[in-house]
Amino acid sequence: MATASGDSNQTFDVIIVGAGISGINCAYRLQTECPGTKFIVLESRDQIGGTWDQFRFPGVRSDSDLYSYGFAWHDWPFEQFYGDGPQILEYMHDAISAHKLEKYIKRRHLVLSSSWQSSNSRWELTVDHGGRLIRFIARFIVLGTGHIDHNSLPSVEIPGIDNFGGRVISPQFWPRDYDYEGERVAVIGSGATAVTMLPHLAKKAMQISLIQRSPTYVVVAAGSGWLQKFLPLKWVARSRRFLNTISLHIAALFCAFFPNMSKKMLLKETAKRLPEWIDPSFDFEPRYNPGEQRLCLDPDGKFYSALHLENVRVMTGNIKNVVKGGILMQDGQSVDVDVIVMATGFRMRLGGGIQIKVNGNSMSWSKRLVWNGAMLDGVPNMIFMLGYPNNAWTLRADDTAFILVRLLSHMDRQGAKVAVPLAPESEGLQTQVVWKSSATYVLAAQDELPVCGMTGPWKPRVSPPIDRLRARWGDITSGLHLDG
Repeated sequence: MATASGDSNQTFDVIIVGAGISGINCAYRLQTECPGTKFIVLESRDQIGGTWDQFRFPGVRSDSDLYSYGFAWHDWPFEQFYGDGPQILEYMHDAISAHKLEKYIKRRHLVLSSSWQSSNSRWELTVDHGGRLIRFIARFIVLGTGHIDHNSLPSVEIPGIDNFGGRVISPQFWPRDYDYEGERVAVIGSGATAVTMLPHLAKKAMQISLIQRSPTYVVVAAGSGWLQKFLPLKWVARSRRFLNTISLHIAALFCAFFPNMSKKMLLKETAKRLPEWIDPSFDFEPRYNPGEQRLCLDPDGKFYSALHLENVRVMTGNIKNVVKGGILMQDGQSVDVDVIVMATGFRMRLGGGIQIKVNGNSMSWSKRLVWNGAMLDGVPNMIFMLGYPNNAWTLRADDTAFILVRLLSHMDRQGAKVAVPLAPESEGLQTQVVWKSSATYVLAAQDELPVCGMTGPWKPRVSPPIDRLRARWGDITSGLHLDG
């Protein structure tokens, strides 16, 4: 392998890793709030978009409304509240073009490693660009790499899957040339991906079988509105962003404080929408309380409508065995299948798999304390983006971007080169999870994730309205050590 090389043109104040929703938003905030900052965005793929460029399965869409999930500085132009993948990509490209952000983005630049040296107060990044290694230098790095492992899948044991003989597909790596018309398709899973795919697969497939080990909550939401036809787009976008953010937060609080009541309400509404052949208490009553996992949204009730089609069936329980051309359930049910779609979740990974070292020592994410939801204890000049588990991702990513620009300005005023969070020295320090969810993919990754504290800047960010105020005008110096 070639030795990494670099020159003066590869030295920056800030390097953002990832040109997805978080990275693009951060680039805009740096451009507008810190106009003198020299920065760049390194994207490993050929195209921008991150998740929205990779996920191409039928019907792929957002699970948050785009007034909340979209950029606060670039209005969502479409009538649909929950944009599909192509719309979101078009929107992101339009935002980049309208605000002249393209000049900062370098595609096909895969960051392999990042090493901090206290001797010169800078990060050195080794980047693969078409097989050639390049060295980049940065004062700050921002990890806008999301929380999904885009290169590998979770390990899911399906008895006899090797005997199937047919096609097994992951939504994360959906083949672009695949035509499922006339096929008998089994979708294994019950989360947002399965709920999103089923109505679209049912339009062309001969048969769709939704096979779920346990149910999830599926909530119908309005897919579009009428205000856009009578009011300026900017008015609609800003008012809906505010109202949707508040209402979703209130709903989350209601579920947390009144789990039994919220569960009863959701199950009652679900039962109204199911066909007679489905047993609501067996097939659509989750084992957990609302709010413990993210609710699956069903714009305009398309998922529930699809359940009434003759070519759709639901099977709840454990798979006994996969045989050639079919699936056998432990309760005795069976189904003939041509294609199996593994909508069984994804692998959670922070930092995009980048090898990170601080003064020669490898940095571990595991159990490291998080400062203001944006930095890690003992790691200098590194910001990472992590969204909300029960609200729009971009809201929290934007708060983190504001913390970054405020911190850079504060450091410039103080003449400081280094900012590093330092956890309080206390035996038996109490901690809590950084990503509060009982979803399988979160529990599987729990030992690899950082943690939050119980007080001060170490507490988790869980309230979008309050978090926005703190990010814009709150204290960003407590727990932080500055060094010139």
